Amino acid sequence: MKLVIGLGNPGAEYAASRHNAGYRVARRLADDLGIAIDEERFSGRFGTGWLPMPGGDPEPIGILLPTTFMNRSGDAARLAIEQLPVADPPRDLVVILDDVDLPFGRIRLRTSGGAGGHKGLGHVLGALEPLGFIAIPRLRFGVGRPGERMDTVDWVLGPFTEAEEVAMPQQLARGSRAVVMGLTEGIVPAMNLHNRDADPRDSDSDPDEAEPEFPAQPGRGGKVGV
Repeated sequence: MKLVIGLGNPGAEYAASRHNAGYRVARRLADDLGIAIDEERFSGRFGTGWLPMPGGDPEPIGILLPTTFMNRSGDAARLAIEQLPVADPPRDLVVILDDVDLPFGRIRLRTSGGAGGHKGLGHVLGALEPLGFIAIPRLRFGVGRPGERMDTVDWVLGPFTEAEEVAMPQQLARGSRAVVMGLTEGIVPAMNLHNRDADPRDSDSDPDEAEPEFPAQPGRGGKVGV
């Protein structure tokens, strides 16, 4: 089974914050795959569906939004890994988070690494390491850095600008595509394509390239029984 964990903070007051970019990319992925994130499981909101695989049968996928607050995200991640049939996390897991060191909308996939000061990712890494999982793939979504007079915490807990929100649908779609490719074709090929300043499949880069679709799989409707 594949598993995607989008990091963020629960509650309406944080819904539009930069720190919840991980939630938003994960929700876009759920929309693209026709998955309802409507279950209360693993200390979070959870949903299951099917991920089309190139040249083969679709595989089950779960999408988890921890509701433990950011700095306890590992609690939800560990529960999910312990209870779901995620056979090989370095291949079957992607954690999505915000990153102040990347300009707005830029994405960076990595196969492993440290937390880079991100408390949510740090807690996930700390929670999964005792289970023997060191290399945890992640997608970072750029939210930019504040000016010199604004504290970083206030920045990430604040909302995106109006102009950024206008651009968000396209950037979230890029993040969703990157996660899908990472889980279906491998993180390294996905890095080679998506860790660029522009995704060649975006309409402003190639107007003739259509948005990829994720059709329902014959005989694969409904949720995965996990």
